[in-house]
Amino acid sequence: MADKQKIIAVIGGGQCTKKEARLAEEVGRELAKQGALLVCGGLGGVMEAACRGASAEGGTTIGILPGDDRKAANPHVQIAIATGMGYARNIAVVKSARVVIAVGGSYGTLSEISYALQGGIPVIGLNTWSLSRNGKEDKSIIPAQNPGEAVDKALDLASPKKRKG
Repeated sequence: MADKQKIIAVIGGGQCTKKEARLAEEVGRELAKQGALLVCGGLGGVMEAACRGASAEGGTTIGILPGDDRKAANPHVQIAIATGMGYARNIAVVKSARVVIAVGGSYGTLSEISYALQGGIPVIGLNTWSLSRNGKEDKSIIPAQNPGEAVDKALDLASPKKRKG
């Protein structure tokens, strides 16, 4: 069952703009409507907005927290996992998911993007970082123009590919 479950990470800043909060909340809503589990860092900003959206649609939210106190999770996290690992928990957030959706974010988000890409986990970008290498655009982050497109791309990438023949 767990291997077949679509777990999507939503990453972004602990503080965010109103626009990023709206985008993240809609991503959470769409994920829940599609039956995906949402995993995040469990705190405020983008993480809270995404969890709020998913909870409003009856979805499941998992917060992997940097500290030791599960009560530090935002009020929309249903399953709080206290790690006591600080920023190192960013690895656990992305490695728990089949696909990552990045909304806005600062350097912590950039580290999560890096861990995901390094581990072969696709990253969908919504109003977030872009990358370049040797002065040329690196297209590793898959762009999305809106929350619906981000979720559609994420769920498509999270689906097990059917084998031919």
